[in-house]
Amino acid sequence: MSIEKIVEQALQDGYLTPAMEAEVGRICDNASELSIEEYMALDRLMGSLLTGEVVAVPRKQFINVMEELVLTEAIARVAEIEATSESSLEVGDIAAYALNRLPPLYATTEEGANYQRQRAQAELEELIFQQVSEAISRYLDRPSFFPERQALGKNTGNEVVRQVSALLQAYAPNFEQKSDGQDSD
Repeated sequence: MSIEKIVEQALQDGYLTPAMEAEVGRICDNASELSIEEYMALDRLMGSLLTGEVVAVPRKQFINVMEELVLTEAIARVAEIEATSESSLEVGDIAAYALNRLPPLYATTEEGANYQRQRAQAELEELIFQQVSEAISRYLDRPSFFPERQALGKNTGNEVVRQVSALLQAYAPNFEQKSDGQDSD
């Protein structure tokens, strides 16, 4: 999808979703130069975000407690392995493998998150350990193809305006003519 289509959709819906934000970022990262139409679309998006005509949907209004539990276990295990061997492991790859084999534990409040943590410790601790162990084993045995892989970016909904502004400044520093200070009152 093009930047213009994404902006058109955001203006029509009144929302900029995380997927739309990511696509705009991907297009800008991969383009050697943006067209004037793309600059204008980004400028419209920036203005719409600033006026509230378009609202950036937050990335998460809920958490998956399983993610923090798996990450905690994976980080501890990876640190042990890396301290005692020459191996270098990717925590993200290991956590993703394990998470794909574990039940999600979503919560929208801190109380709900605490409940899910307690439940996981009582019922799922051994399963989490097993899946992280399996993930590490698979990671160590994996073939080394696709060395050009790129990790996912870390964008948040609150950074949309800053990112669009930075993109406009980087790719179109002279797009808008600056005032010469002779405004009439």
